Amino acid sequence: MNSIDLNGRVAVVTGGAKGLGAAIVTRLIASGAKVAIWDIDPASLDAAVAHHGDSSAGFRVDVANLDSVNKATADTISRFGQIDILVNNAGISGPNINGWEYPVDEWRQVVEIDLFGVYYCCRAVIPHMISGGYGRIVNIASISGKEGNPTATPYAAAKAGVMAMTKSFGKELVKTGVIINSVAPAAFETDIFKQNTPEFIDYMLSKIPMGRFGRPEELGALVAWLSSEDCSFSTGAVYDISGGRATY
Repeated sequence: MNSIDLNGRVAVVTGGAKGLGAAIVTRLIASGAKVAIWDIDPASLDAAVAHHGDSSAGFRVDVANLDSVNKATADTISRFGQIDILVNNAGISGPNINGWEYPVDEWRQVVEIDLFGVYYCCRAVIPHMISGGYGRIVNIASISGKEGNPTATPYAAAKAGVMAMTKSFGKELVKTGVIINSVAPAAFETDIFKQNTPEFIDYMLSKIPMGRFGRPEELGALVAWLSSEDCSFSTGAVYDISGGRATY
């Protein structure tokens, strides 16, 4: 594992108790950061904090609820004194249904968590970062937001929104010391991915030239670099991690 220096930094990772979020938390801690794990599942949250010990703290957060996000932001700053890094990872995939048949309530839920949740967390944390003159934000988007995936229209729409929002925030924050980028993964083998149908999983694998799904620790490594001071001249960008699937 290559060395990335995050010593003295405090990170927030949403959806950090399992899946890709857990891999990101592990890599940030290995790089020296203290991590506030924000997650809605109390059992997974307790297990994650027990695993990481004093390098972490857990906060039960519903990212689709602005009041919950604001409270977690205040509680995290009270616990650690600062927030230097925000990784917006929490999300759901939703069921695999043709877009014109998608239940409206389920469409809304995917967008509220995957898009509004990212906005709420940015809205809550960015003022603190600006006041400190430093920050790194990494928004986990998806290759689906670039290309679209059949039977996943709200997910693709939300992730496209995350990438566009990242670009807008990048321009707004460019003189503040706060850098924001997004990551567009192809399929990674996680609990959220297992929510999809076997047919959809086979479709996703067929689109990856490397012929395999991503490993969570590979995403963790990219996020750790984007969270570091070494990432200093890139903002509002989208970083692909897709096994060769991405074409632009």
